[in-house]
Amino acid sequence: MHIAVVGEPDLAELLPLMRAYCDFYGVAPGDDALLRLAHTLVADPDCEGFQLIARDDEGRAVGFATVYWSWSTLAAARTAIMNDLFVHPDARGTGLAEALVEECRVRSARRGAVSMGWQTRKDNARAQRLYERVGASRAEWVDYSLETTSTASTTNSESDSSP
Repeated sequence: MHIAVVGEPDLAELLPLMRAYCDFYGVAPGDDALLRLAHTLVADPDCEGFQLIARDDEGRAVGFATVYWSWSTLAAARTAIMNDLFVHPDARGTGLAEALVEECRVRSARRGAVSMGWQTRKDNARAQRLYERVGASRAEWVDYSLETTSTASTTNSESDSSP
């Protein structure tokens, strides 16, 4: 297996992996949107984050991971968020997922991140076993999210008196 940072020439092979990852989670962003995301990371990895692509011995793309940069006030330092980790079913059980996590960790540390966090679905037992194998600890936080649609932004900005 070979793991490398995604570059422009990798995008055509990365897209089907990103699509399979989205399918696994039951979401369907358009291919154009997925490619815009990947282009953004290729163009500005120091500011935005990076993607890794894993290839088997025949050179086929069989996995990817995405890391975004963030900051933690509690740590007063940069942190990394491993937002995506996907290995094609044909390559599962080969140690590739562990290798992708480790490569993300190493590259995040080189960039100055003091920690790397991520999430998985509650029912993704296979991923949870992987994360325990690599020594990750389960957080005790409760996740929330809030849509930031243009309608919500318009409504909020109309009542906001700040410039």
